[in-house]
Amino acid sequence: MAANQARAFDVEGQGQLQEAEGEIKVFDYAKRAQWLRAAVLGANDGLLSTASLMMGVGAVKKDVKTMILTGIAGLVAGACSMAIGELVSVYSQYDIEMAQMKREGRTESMGTEELEAEKEKLPNPWQAAGASALAFSVGALVPLLGAAFVKDYVVRVGVVIGVVSFALLGFGWLGAVLGKAPVVKSSLRVLVGGWLAMGLTFGITKLVGSTGL
Repeated sequence: MAANQARAFDVEGQGQLQEAEGEIKVFDYAKRAQWLRAAVLGANDGLLSTASLMMGVGAVKKDVKTMILTGIAGLVAGACSMAIGELVSVYSQYDIEMAQMKREGRTESMGTEELEAEKEKLPNPWQAAGASALAFSVGALVPLLGAAFVKDYVVRVGVVIGVVSFALLGFGWLGAVLGKAPVVKSSLRVLVGGWLAMGLTFGITKLVGSTGL
C-alpha cells in the first residue's frame, strides 16, 4: 500500500514537474519571440534610416566616399541612440517593478534566492541596450555594403535601392510571421513605406541643395 502511494506520489510529482517545465518552456518561447520581434524592428529601423540618410546626402554629394561616410555616421549615431534610449527606458521599467514589489511587501517575505529569481524575470537594461544597438547595426550594414564597392553614382543608387528593397521585404515578412499578420500586406506596407522615406529624403535634400544653401 505504501509502495503504491509512493509510486502515485512520484507519478503526480513528475506530472507536476512536467507541467511546470511545460509552462517554463511556453514562457521562454514567448520571451524569445518578443526579443526577436524587437530585433527585427530595430534592424528595419537601422536599414531604413541609414539608407535614407545615404540617399539624401547622395542627392547632393555623388562621390562614394561621402556616401559611405554618411552611412557610417548614421550607423554609429543610430546604434548609440537606440542603445541609450533602450537602456533608460528599460531601467525605468525595472525600477518601477522593483518599487512595486517593495510596496507590496514581497521583497521582505522572500529569501535571497527567491529575490534573485524574481529579479531575473525582470527585463535586463544592458541586454536590451546591446540587442537594440546590434540589431540597428545589422540593418544599417545592408545599404553600406551595397554601396561600398560601386563607383558609378547611378549604379550605386540603384544597387542601394535594390538591396534595401529586398531587405525591407524580408524584414516585413519576418515581422508579419512573428506578429501573425497577413504576410503579403505587411511586407508590401513595409516596402512602400521604405520607398516613401528614401524618396522624400532624396527629394527634399535635392531641393534644398539646389537652392545653394
